[in-house]
Amino acid sequence: MPFSRNGNAKFGVLIGISITYLFSIMGNVIIALLVCLVEQLHSPMYFFLCSLSVQDTMHVTNIQPKLLAILITGDTRISLSGCITQVFLFVLCLNFEFLLLTSMAYDRFAAICKPLHYNIIMNKTTCRLMTSTCWFASALNALIYSLIVSSLSFCKSHDINHFFCEVKAMLTLSCTDTTYIFRLIYAESILLGMFPFLLIVISYIFIISSIMKIRTSRGRLKTFSSCSSHITTVILYCGSSIGSYLKTESVQSPQQNELIAMLYIILVPMLNPIVYSLRNKEVLKAMKSLTKGHGSLPT
Repeated sequence: MPFSRNGNAKFGVLIGISITYLFSIMGNVIIALLVCLVEQLHSPMYFFLCSLSVQDTMHVTNIQPKLLAILITGDTRISLSGCITQVFLFVLCLNFEFLLLTSMAYDRFAAICKPLHYNIIMNKTTCRLMTSTCWFASALNALIYSLIVSSLSFCKSHDINHFFCEVKAMLTLSCTDTTYIFRLIYAESILLGMFPFLLIVISYIFIISSIMKIRTSRGRLKTFSSCSSHITTVILYCGSSIGSYLKTESVQSPQQNELIAMLYIILVPMLNPIVYSLRNKEVLKAMKSLTKGHGSLPT
């Protein structure tokens, strides 16, 4: 982790990481609590948003506390079990967000393109099944990568050229033949990255087509605003993470990898609560009603 050796950069990064971690935890916990406690937010869109907040909380907690400890103490050591845990949770959260964003895109497609059948299409059972599938598939893939990493032999340097136990950075340290693993990563980047992103793009082609059929500009703007938060997250998260894993190591330097990883691991989880709450009247209204003691508890 190069910036940990630079005094000025180290202090700036420490302050920045501390602030983003605090805002990420506070923002995502607040969103999750609002969705659970306020009855008016008991809809498919907010159910998915609650899952996203839980995942974001896991994502930042997996990496940022250890990163802060490294910056404060200067001790960059991490146990093998700790490293494998980071790998498991990182792959879990990375895969889950892609799959969940795809589910959220389908929800917006159903709401805008099939409004009369929306309540039938996106019922509680469907939402729970979609979310459970996202968690199960992501956990299974994360377990596979954890087992792969735990089976590697590290006879080279043990200095990981990254700010956490990133899979590709660890593979470069192994004296085991990792060619097939890099091919697996590339294939999964297409299957679990590009393919979900393509489904999201297709969903929004239909959504934009339906929006353009709305006669009034006010109606078009109001309908599109219900998707703008999701589009922002998709562009930031999918764009940075897919770009990171589809490019070869010869194209990107370790410093570029770290900066890109910071975007989708540190910045996006902090921005998600802001993007989804401050621009959402229903969330702001729910927040006000809950702080005044009028929030309805779920029955």
